[in-house]
Amino acid sequence: MTTVRDLRAKAGEEPITMLTAYDAVTASLVDAAGVDIVLVGDSMGNAVMGYDSTLPVTVDEVASRTGAVARGTEDALVVADMPFLSVGVDRADAVEHCGRMLKEENAHAVKVESGPHTVSLTERLTDLGVPVMAHVGLTPQQVHQTGYARQGVEKERAREIAELAREHEEAGAFACVLEHIPANLAAGITEKLSIPTIGIGAGPECDGQVLVFTDAVGLSEGSPPFAEAFGDVRGEMEAALDSYVEAVEDGEFPGPEHSRTVDELDELY
Repeated sequence: MTTVRDLRAKAGEEPITMLTAYDAVTASLVDAAGVDIVLVGDSMGNAVMGYDSTLPVTVDEVASRTGAVARGTEDALVVADMPFLSVGVDRADAVEHCGRMLKEENAHAVKVESGPHTVSLTERLTDLGVPVMAHVGLTPQQVHQTGYARQGVEKERAREIAELAREHEEAGAFACVLEHIPANLAAGITEKLSIPTIGIGAGPECDGQVLVFTDAVGLSEGSPPFAEAFGDVRGEMEAALDSYVEAVEDGEFPGPEHSRTVDELDELY
């Protein structure tokens, strides 16, 4: 099984791969592909739950899906993404929510969308044995403040992002996601930090990369400009479903090979 120590050892030495998953079937496929980290992202809100943003996702929903992903994973590090308002409001509640993901749902770590208010929380969690992945740059839970625009394009904001990453490293975070920031800013942060950086829309010089599963396999109807579809799963599923409907309507399915008869029942009716 991949550990936090394994990931830290890979920083600067070998690229780290991370993908999201929200169920056991997907997690088993991601795990079998050799992905290092499976993130049970609050992106489930947009990707699979029909919400317009990540904000409606609840702790119970993340917990349920984290348990499913953990059951489908053998080797990858499972990270539970803490949803909107699950941390940062009350310290005791935040610790309980994060601890639940490890104690009850078998996650190995949590990810927290980071701000000044999560520095001391990160330190507390790591002291208690809960590994924390930080997340700076574009943080979708703040969509009503920042939208989905690239962050860190102004010098002052870039300095804030870099400083926030450094503060979370000092607080004990084992890795830091850098989302939708200029590639040269991400490169500078990666050079300064000793913990791995995981980029999404942050250029090629991070220690690793992450994508939402539905974007990566070509299942999403639309993807952000920094994502890439490495397959056409949506097209394959549409073709399979069309074939199923046609076969049933034409009387071709089920065929003789899909059915069994019992002779003793012939005279029953």
